[in-house]
Amino acid sequence: MRIIHHLIVWCFGAGAAFAAPIDQPTRFLGQAGASMTDITTVADTQGLQRWIADFRRRAAATGISGTVLDQALTGLSYDADVVRRDRNQSEFTKTIWDYLDSAASDARVENGKVALNKHAGVLQKIENRYGVEKEIVAAIWGLESAYGTFRGSVPTIQSLATLAYDGRRAAFFEGELLAALKILQSGDTVAAKMQGSWAGAMGHTQFMPTSYLAYAVDFDGDGKRNIWGDDPTDALASAAAYLAGFGWRKGMPWGLEITLPDGFDYDLSGERVKKPVAEWQAMGIRTAQGKDLSDHGAASVLLPGGARGAAFLIFANFQVIERYNTADAYVIAVGHLADRLRGAAPFKAAWPRDLRALSFDERIEMQERLTKSGFDTLGVDGKIGPNTIAAVKAFQRAKGLVSDGYPSLDILGRLR
Repeated sequence: MRIIHHLIVWCFGAGAAFAAPIDQPTRFLGQAGASMTDITTVADTQGLQRWIADFRRRAAATGISGTVLDQALTGLSYDADVVRRDRNQSEFTKTIWDYLDSAASDARVENGKVALNKHAGVLQKIENRYGVEKEIVAAIWGLESAYGTFRGSVPTIQSLATLAYDGRRAAFFEGELLAALKILQSGDTVAAKMQGSWAGAMGHTQFMPTSYLAYAVDFDGDGKRNIWGDDPTDALASAAAYLAGFGWRKGMPWGLEITLPDGFDYDLSGERVKKPVAEWQAMGIRTAQGKDLSDHGAASVLLPGGARGAAFLIFANFQVIERYNTADAYVIAVGHLADRLRGAAPFKAAWPRDLRALSFDERIEMQERLTKSGFDTLGVDGKIGPNTIAAVKAFQRAKGLVSDGYPSLDILGRLR
């Protein structure tokens, strides 16, 4: 799989990946008033301890020292809240317009300008070194941790051990746990300071441990790659190194808001259709301001809110930001926030705010009904990806509808 340091399933936007600290102490079996949930948690903690005993042997075989294993794995307990969040994350979805209302709000823009000014020298040095514009780095920082003000407080080792033991994505989380132990062995931080989101993403720019090992840098030259502390220098440089590593091209926009001509063939929308800018221009596509399109190589037309929402012409840098998080909503939010930090205006087009996002169960039902009707989604997982969008488009064409691929409640109703 691609090296993505986020575990959130985004479908037209989603909530943040942070988990708040659990304030209530765990009640133990035999304590007055203990519930079945408490008893289950105790049993799971005992099961986790047995799993850790086996895991220690596997970790030691990879070169993790006994000292690091003792310091990191002693006294861990099963975190039921982490498992609950992992099981239910797909329920917390929003429409892209609701997500952007928060992700690129006036307050986030203003706070970003303050952060850019405060860290101007460091951000310019990072841009010079890695060729990633400072506004893009700041936008990622703003979305991931509100410019460092909310970096997450969940112990990373405990979260990853719980998720690896839970088993739903055991191999993935065990790999992340091993990576976290390698970070501790390197001396870049200690277990007590290794905190972040419930899913194991850490620091100012929310790196998963494997991404940290691959891309984190010691930009301030103090001998440690510190993405957790109050000084964001290493974290910001690491985010830039990450994007640069996946081919970021300085000077290329992530995308442009555009207007589509009357009679536009919506079958041409979507990331899978790439054309030279000159071809899009010849079709009558223009910027939202009515100007000619700037040519930055092959581009696609994206309609994240369907035919009634804003339209975008996206370039190769869009796919680079996708390596940070695969959701269109996230990529658009990063790009738009960066543009706003440069002084650009909000999007011009309106969104279809009368529509609501489908629930997880409704998305499952849509995929099942599309496939049963001969429009194969190539899997039923509740995630609206390219295959489901293609199936929706095919269904829309068959029914004489605008084939924009948007999975609306109306489409689900027509399938029932």
